[in-house]
Amino acid sequence: MKKVLVTGGLGFIGSNLIDLLISKKFYVINVDKVSYSSNFYNTKEYKNSRKYKFIKCNIKDKKLKKILFKHKPYAIFNLAAETHVDRSIDTPEDFIQSNIVGVFNLLECFKEYVKKHKSKLIHISTDEVYGDILSGRSSENYPYKPSSPYAASKASSDHLVSSYVRTYKIPAMITNCSNNYGPKQHPEKLIPKLIYNILNNKPLPIYGKGKNSREWIYVKDHCEALLKVLTKGKIGEFYNIGSNKNFNNLQVTKEILKNATKLISVGNNVKIKFVKDRPGHDIRYALNSNKIKKKLHWKPKTNFNTGIKLTFDWYIKNRHYFNSLKKKDITKRLGKI
Repeated sequence: MKKVLVTGGLGFIGSNLIDLLISKKFYVINVDKVSYSSNFYNTKEYKNSRKYKFIKCNIKDKKLKKILFKHKPYAIFNLAAETHVDRSIDTPEDFIQSNIVGVFNLLECFKEYVKKHKSKLIHISTDEVYGDILSGRSSENYPYKPSSPYAASKASSDHLVSSYVRTYKIPAMITNCSNNYGPKQHPEKLIPKLIYNILNNKPLPIYGKGKNSREWIYVKDHCEALLKVLTKGKIGEFYNIGSNKNFNNLQVTKEILKNATKLISVGNNVKIKFVKDRPGHDIRYALNSNKIKKKLHWKPKTNFNTGIKLTFDWYIKNRHYFNSLKKKDITKRLGKI
């Protein structure tokens, strides 16, 4: 049974990736610092599993090197990151520490580890590094132009990983994915925030006029793509991962409301409420994912309508998920969009 290390595995994408890896007969080592967005609810079914081990560790810690040499992972997926744009505007230092300094330490540890053990590093990034894409779609050769401290910190980490591939010959690949949605996502983000508010008869806050457009991908499709990158990707390459389907925030909200009315009784307070826009809010993100489709033969399976239904169903069946979070973390923020 091959061992795979997932950093940030108590988070949204990380825990969904762990689901996939364990289903594919991998042994998973989950390394997570346990922050506000970490949630043991996301991995509760593996608590006593022989295929899973949790280790509390910040990727900034020197302890990480000992973990690598002790457990000898065949591959590492780096999903440990601060990811919320609004928080990055309020407290950018947290993002510098996690997304840049943390990745630097991970690279230093990995550099030493691969001198003695065969392994691969897949560094998971975001489409936000490309900035506003007002027309067309950004390919892997598109210049980075991040708008927020969050996006800038992720862009910096991408450059660090790429530089270590060239200078130190480490076996690493970088993926840039569009907006994810699906089960286990913290309700500081747009879609689970809207679902939480619907379930609790609260208004639905939307930035500006709701015209900001994002490319949306169901999280399980993203995880399938990451597994393809592990098994078939080329060292040193960047891979965009997206659905090629854009929806603005109003369209997303209306689709969620349409599903809600079929499943539950929607309260009178559940109405769209436009709020003051965030500083530096990008208008549109859009990826060209032809490379991963042609080279690695991956494509998304879940259309947006189906994905939203699956997502809403999960939150209805897992209302205790919200109880596992601090209420201030649910209600304080609007969402990364």
